[in-house]
Amino acid sequence: MSESQPLLATFKVAKSYGSVVALREVDLAVRRGEIHALLGANGAGKSTLVKILAGVHPADAGAVHVDGQPMQFHAPAESMAVGIATVFQDPALIPDLTVRQNLQLSEIDEAAFTRWLAWFDLDVLDFDALVRDLPLETLRMVDLARALARDPQVLLLDEITAALTAEQAERVFTLLAQWRERGRAAVLITHRLAEVRRICDRATILRDGRNVALFEPGAAPAGPNGSSTGTMFDVGEHELVEAMLGTDVLDVEEKEESNSRSPQQPDSSSSSEETAFAVQALTSADVVRNVSFELRRGEILGLVALEGQGQERLFSLLSGDRRPTAGEILVRGSQRRWRAPSDAVADGVVLIPGDRLLTLLPNLPVRQNLVVPLFSRIRQWLRLPSDERQRVMNAIDRLSIDTRAASQVRRLSGGNQQKVAIGRWLVAGFRTLLCFDPTRGIDVQTKHEIYALLRELAAGGAAILLYTSELAEIQLVCDRVLIMHDGCFVDEQDAAHATESSLLTAAHGLEVPA
Repeated sequence: MSESQPLLATFKVAKSYGSVVALREVDLAVRRGEIHALLGANGAGKSTLVKILAGVHPADAGAVHVDGQPMQFHAPAESMAVGIATVFQDPALIPDLTVRQNLQLSEIDEAAFTRWLAWFDLDVLDFDALVRDLPLETLRMVDLARALARDPQVLLLDEITAALTAEQAERVFTLLAQWRERGRAAVLITHRLAEVRRICDRATILRDGRNVALFEPGAAPAGPNGSSTGTMFDVGEHELVEAMLGTDVLDVEEKEESNSRSPQQPDSSSSSEETAFAVQALTSADVVRNVSFELRRGEILGLVALEGQGQERLFSLLSGDRRPTAGEILVRGSQRRWRAPSDAVADGVVLIPGDRLLTLLPNLPVRQNLVVPLFSRIRQWLRLPSDERQRVMNAIDRLSIDTRAASQVRRLSGGNQQKVAIGRWLVAGFRTLLCFDPTRGIDVQTKHEIYALLRELAAGGAAILLYTSELAEIQLVCDRVLIMHDGCFVDEQDAAHATESSLLTAAHGLEVPA
């Protein structure tokens, strides 16, 4: 086999779901010893292509070659048999089974799996723990270790770092560098463009299901005709974004700066000193300890923390999913003791969770997902009164939700699924919005649409608490920021003047220099 022969290649691969065209004659060539980025906005067709290569969905047309040999995958087992292992954006594990039972079900060598867990510093993992009880970042690493245990030739990684800590992401980067040295290959889907420039050798760009550019080492973006003129190292994030969106855009950092409010304060016309939501000495065992804060109408209050510092438990307490062991929750000055999330919703306090699949009904249409909070009986969803129908249409228009695959939400891109998760509260109404990392794993254009929506909601008087793992979002959308460490709030900063250095210093429990 020629050294120039791609290890994995697709030729004019096409895929449609009913009237929705997901891929239109897509070409991809992945070489040995290469980390190849597959980029595009949400809905560009990236995940669809990965599912075809993984044997989850058959292609409607075109060809897939592995090591120069034509392949037709009718099931995931056939893709795995030729050395392709996939880590999907959402963990491919059965939540009601233990880790060990999932391994047995997928016929994974437990010894090989254990070695990879140790490599990722997860050798303390309880194999008898139910998958549903494990945090998302652990599940992502379990999925990756399970894929590596098959000793594949090609890794397909769909947003692998989106839910990981910085330390875990560094482990993945080290793995990929070693993977390249061993002559293996990986296809990396990520919306974190700094990762592309740091670790990837080439990048294929999709837009609307088509190839639109190829960034080569020693070459600028090559169009579909193959012309090229620069180097991958020299490619700026703005060039990647422009290729993905098909429009002239500013560099990501410049765009964020230009869209930021300075100083970061609520618009005086819509903000109020009225406290919409507050907690006093809130405590939950040793996870959340003596937390107090006030959130005003018209304010976006940011929250920053390293992984595992109690932020997930805090949001569970604030949304009524758990009860505190001590402390008070106050809504518009009145104490509340919620038994369930429905009690919080009744008080106008709603949650956008970090895992959008927790809040969506994936096999139901967009419109029925949007009206879930309005009705308690399924049959009511089928006959919406005209005013509810109008509210649903307004939410779809306001968020620019792609409804071409409206028959099932699971067929939407990740960004459009997140819009549905947010849109249902535009339909139902709320006063306080709790957002837990709402832009994780979505493209830059959709992120900016969500930023704009949050600012618009705050301008209308909503109170918003925003936890984010992307520090750039703090200056972009927040008014103040609280930093959490070891279950406590350790610092408060003005978002307009907060820097990545000051936020990370406080997040590690260290004193921020004056």
